[in-house]
Amino acid sequence: MPILVYAETWDGKFKKPSFEAMTYSFELAKTLSDTVTAVVIGSATEEELKRAGEYGCSKILHVADARYSSFCPSAYTAVLADCAKAENAKVIVFSQTYSGKSVAPRLAAKLQAGLVSAAIALPSSTEPFIVRKKCFSGKGFTDVQVSTDVRIIAVSPNAHHIAANVVSSTIQAINPSIADNLFNVKVNEIKKTSGKIALTEADLVVSGGRGMKGPENWGLIEDLADALCAATACSKPVADMGWRPHHEHVGQTGITISPNLYIAVGISGAIQHLAGISSSKVIVAINSDKEAPFFKIADYGIVGDAFQILPKLTEAVKKLKASH
Repeated sequence: MPILVYAETWDGKFKKPSFEAMTYSFELAKTLSDTVTAVVIGSATEEELKRAGEYGCSKILHVADARYSSFCPSAYTAVLADCAKAENAKVIVFSQTYSGKSVAPRLAAKLQAGLVSAAIALPSSTEPFIVRKKCFSGKGFTDVQVSTDVRIIAVSPNAHHIAANVVSSTIQAINPSIADNLFNVKVNEIKKTSGKIALTEADLVVSGGRGMKGPENWGLIEDLADALCAATACSKPVADMGWRPHHEHVGQTGITISPNLYIAVGISGAIQHLAGISSSKVIVAINSDKEAPFFKIADYGIVGDAFQILPKLTEAVKKLKASH
């Protein structure tokens, strides 16, 4: 009975969250003496599909019907349910991306499966089946025991390492019979960022809040981000005021991220914001208010004027990189 992993693609390419999910699946499969079957939905070249075999997937099921070119949770759920039943999979792995958050709960309901969302580690035990996950908006952890026949795990991005595990693999094109009424999402427009690092992919993030005083000062944030090869983000008030686009908003009601380094500039540290970034490996806070809540959770803090600190920090990063 193979482990089934939803190998999500973006514009026909695998990205970091998918490789994390594949690596997680392969390492779990070794524990269970199983193999890994990947399900890829949407367009992808044969060369790209073969990459799944480099990360432990011995079988790749590819659904290339043009109807799947736009993400539709109901249709994707039906495809994965069919694949799970056909493969007799008892463990199904997702990445906790937007798509994973949309499909995993639906699939759990459809298969009457137990779901562990925001998982941060491989199961500590397989009999009983126990997985650690984040809780309380990322401020705590809990061990969840899953007793259902089918188990679904959604792995929190950046919680698991990526490792190449080359196996012999086969690619199989499939065309599940999915009712037309399940394609119930009509996409009128797709807006994508270009020339920037996506927040969900970024290892380094520079984020700004109302302390930046206006959109005209955002060049300071972008200069530091460019020097670090980092993504840019913002707090909810900044997005609400239109200073920055909403896709940069991180927090409980925005994007949840887990970068290796998160630099917060002029952000007070409200609990709603911290819920979206608390899993960051290292947090640096820059704020003129020494009582800002962010300093209580930051690994490093700088009390001072961001308009003086950021140019100096950016220059220091440039000099350091130039010396190497």
